[in-house]
Amino acid sequence: MDKIDPKLYGLPARTVLLKDDHDNFVLSIDRKSRIIMKDANAILDKADKIKKIVPGAIITLETKAPVCSKSTKFLSDNGIEIK
Repeated sequence: MDKIDPKLYGLPARTVLLKDDHDNFVLSIDRKSRIIMKDANAILDKADKIKKIVPGAIITLETKAPVCSKSTKFLSDNGIEIK
């Protein structure tokens, strides 16, 4: 996985974005506090911006933080896998 400049996809500069040789993107969130629905909506917005530029991109969320059950269901329903 290579680190990619998030500004290329219209994302905030502090976003950690990784990409492999194919169109597989990983949004990496390194924090300790729980990921809640507000965060899940922001993650979905970022994923939509990437998909506008790269149709068919696969988006994965990578985090060590706990993810609330509503957010997990919301993200999986919208095609974002959580690692």
